[in-house]
Amino acid sequence: MIDFRYHLVSIVAVFLALAIGIVLGAAELQGPTYNLLNGTTAKLQNELNQANSQRNMAQEQANAGDAYAEAVESEVLRNLLVGQKLLIVTEPGAQGSVVSGITSAANDAGAEVTGQINLQAKFFDTSDTTQDSLNQINLDVASHAGITLDNSETYQQQAAQVIASEILTKSPGTSNGIAAGGAGQDTEAATMLSAYAYAGFLTTSGQPSTPATLAVVITPQTAPSDGSSDPLDLLLVPVAQEMAATSAATVVAGSSTGSGPGSPIAVLRSNNVANQVSTIDDADFVSGQSVVIQALAIQLDGGKPESYGFASNGASAVAPSAAPTPTASSSPSPTPTSSKKANK
Repeated sequence: MIDFRYHLVSIVAVFLALAIGIVLGAAELQGPTYNLLNGTTAKLQNELNQANSQRNMAQEQANAGDAYAEAVESEVLRNLLVGQKLLIVTEPGAQGSVVSGITSAANDAGAEVTGQINLQAKFFDTSDTTQDSLNQINLDVASHAGITLDNSETYQQQAAQVIASEILTKSPGTSNGIAAGGAGQDTEAATMLSAYAYAGFLTTSGQPSTPATLAVVITPQTAPSDGSSDPLDLLLVPVAQEMAATSAATVVAGSSTGSGPGSPIAVLRSNNVANQVSTIDDADFVSGQSVVIQALAIQLDGGKPESYGFASNGASAVAPSAAPTPTASSSPSPTPTSSKKANK
């Protein structure tokens, strides 16, 4: 029978062997192995320092480029959109600085931003209860406004059809084909927006029921972390399509960090609707906000929609190859003084 003394001796032997191994291993590391590890660490630290230096330099260059773009923006955009009214539509997660930057750029171009429609998460909810509620509002508003809904479309697209039909127009000074008689709000459009807002599908600011000729849809600030598409992305396509069908020009704008794989911008660019709307994936920079306005001006002048921004996000060009100029019908007007916010 094995007694306690045997167990004690065995345990002591194990710990003694472990201690000897540690001592011998440490002594061995003091030689070539230690020197190798130390050299590798120094090399990696040097590479990290170089990468940080390159990153800081790139950031400084980006800041300088954006500062220059801001300095010349009012002159570059002067009178490009004189007499036009612009509606801004945001998806959940849209960056506030992108909204304010595009608003400022539109003012520099001589356009009036009528207001903002902020689509809420409920608008993209596909549960039965929410869908039934959205469908009922669509039917009520469409019936009152004399709009024929396409039954083959989703309820979200039908809602976009109703909203676009009531607010957007291809010609300044008209609403639903009838002279609007000035810059005031359209009563039917205001009632329509109130119905959707009361049910929690959207919120508004400014006077978005004022008839507008131009539309800018602003997408979320970040793309899905797993790189996959979600309902928010997929529904951007029909929403943009409805806006483009009833406006003189429509642009979809996103931020550089939110325009990667699986993002709304990426989904739209892979769809045929990309032939109807321009997309800008770097509207979190002043230069990108200027391109938003230039893209609208190009479409107004009969040019075709394009994708602008970073090639890594699927853009075909950084900006229009030839900057647009005011059309002959545009009358010069004083450029409003704009106050820029930081866009990064």
